[in-house]
Amino acid sequence: MRTLEMGQDIMEEMKWLWGKIGKDKYKYIVALFGSVIVSVMAIVAPHVSSLIVDRYIAGPNSIENLRTDRQGLIFLIIFMIAFTLFRTILAYLTMMLFEKVSQNVVYTIRTETYEIIQKQDRQYFYNHRIGDFMTRLTGDIDMIRHSIAWIIKTVVESLVVFLVAIVYLFNVNAKLTLWIVSLSPIILFVAFFLSKEVRPRYIQLRKSFSGLNTVAQENIAANKVVKSFAQEEYEIHKFNEKSDAYRRANEEVTFTWLKYNPILELVAQGFSVILLFMGGLYIMRGELSFGQFAAFSALLSAIANPMRHVGIVINDLQRFYVSIGKIREIYFAKSKIVKTAYIDNPTRFEGHIEFENVSFKYGNKTVFENLNLEIKPKETLAILGSVGSGKTTLINLIARLYDVNTGQIKIDGINIKDYPLDTLRANIAIATQKVMLFSDTIYENIGYGMKVLNEDEIVQSAKDAMAHDFILKTEDGYQTLIGEEGVGLSGGQRQRLALSRAFASDRPILILDDTTSAVDNETEIEIAETLKRNKDKMTQIIITQRITTAMYADRIIVLDQGDIVESGSHEALLQEKGYYSDMAKLQELGGEV
Repeated sequence: MRTLEMGQDIMEEMKWLWGKIGKDKYKYIVALFGSVIVSVMAIVAPHVSSLIVDRYIAGPNSIENLRTDRQGLIFLIIFMIAFTLFRTILAYLTMMLFEKVSQNVVYTIRTETYEIIQKQDRQYFYNHRIGDFMTRLTGDIDMIRHSIAWIIKTVVESLVVFLVAIVYLFNVNAKLTLWIVSLSPIILFVAFFLSKEVRPRYIQLRKSFSGLNTVAQENIAANKVVKSFAQEEYEIHKFNEKSDAYRRANEEVTFTWLKYNPILELVAQGFSVILLFMGGLYIMRGELSFGQFAAFSALLSAIANPMRHVGIVINDLQRFYVSIGKIREIYFAKSKIVKTAYIDNPTRFEGHIEFENVSFKYGNKTVFENLNLEIKPKETLAILGSVGSGKTTLINLIARLYDVNTGQIKIDGINIKDYPLDTLRANIAIATQKVMLFSDTIYENIGYGMKVLNEDEIVQSAKDAMAHDFILKTEDGYQTLIGEEGVGLSGGQRQRLALSRAFASDRPILILDDTTSAVDNETEIEIAETLKRNKDKMTQIIITQRITTAMYADRIIVLDQGDIVESGSHEALLQEKGYYSDMAKLQELGGEV
């Protein structure tokens, strides 16, 4: 029953892969047909060799034929050389066609897979590790390419050569052929048990490889933290454990098929033994000529080599099935927040935001319960609260990084679920405390959210974020290349670039999630002045723990476990003697938040 289900899964996977070949299907069919032709041609050279031996070398009239029909021998030799050259060229063209199709298929699958990953919601990324994504986009997809270009070709050629050779040899000498074929059932048993045993080991091997990738990626990216806490030895030990697990998984796979390899090699060598013993016997009886024996010898590799390679082919096929299964998992992953077609000119919002009886949970943890909040167009709202109060979740809900469980969020009177996702997010600029900068120039990083890069606007945005001066002091100014995640820049410089990017995108809703936490007080005040100057252009939502940032807002709210416990202006909240007032006193005395 399980074997039947596995067979159905394999058929589904092959059907899916065939669909991905797309417009190259006819090329692949031509390549397969070319492989069949090349394989059938394998019997021509042995047949001609048989004719040469029987007619000109070891036949009863060989001396006479050499004397009277020398032109015939020359013709056969020239024919063999020309035919071998033709077969080699055809085989080369076929291999090139296989490779071309496989590269096109891999390009299609890789780009589609990456696009699907990009369109997944935030929850999907929480459930999968970065190393696993990297393994699928590299190792798994490359295994598919290898299978299309080589494994499937090898299987087809081996089967065709084996069958054609058997049919030809049956016509030459049926009894000797039966003796040789008698060993074939052993191969079927070996292939069945090897395939059954090696598949789960390949699943474990791939899992170990994914874990190794994840550890390497995470710890190289977090090298600053590792060094800060002097945890190099610990991380080396952890990596070595994952590396050792991957080594052991590799050994299990390798030793599994090596366990069966002696049987396969024994069978392959058995063909030669049978040919020598039974072939010699039939020659002595006069039932087999020397030329026919030469044909058997030449075609013996066509029968024995597939037997020798069956272990390797089964190994690669199992890796292929595991890899294609992992890629299909991404294809069939369903995002709860569906991105529609790209909107070229999205409608610009006024920026009126309303939370109506909004409830939201992370799993079983309730964050909001019947939350009601209105943010008027062009209003500047500051949000304060302790860790875990729901500040970041609130802005994630506005951008639909998550969807509410109950209630609704409206922008300009329309439920955000009714907007195309591109339209919604094209109207929201978000800068977070954890800055993500790309391995590109400062210019490209600032202009990342702009539809068309404009140098004047990029420079002005950098000035507004107090980043212009330090940018000019870098090696190449705005064309300075920065490392991954802004390596080489201070925390304050990275945050100012993130602010520059948010300003440059010119969205009607600006969300700043604690983006001034790493800048000095003077810079913070100047950025706050910039926000005040631009308040008529956008609705501003500022998450902060700094009173000096919050005090410029039109309205301030304090969240506590998902509830709004304080709301009002800076002056009004100072009079309430609550969280905001306590924070103001603490910071006025120079304490830490």
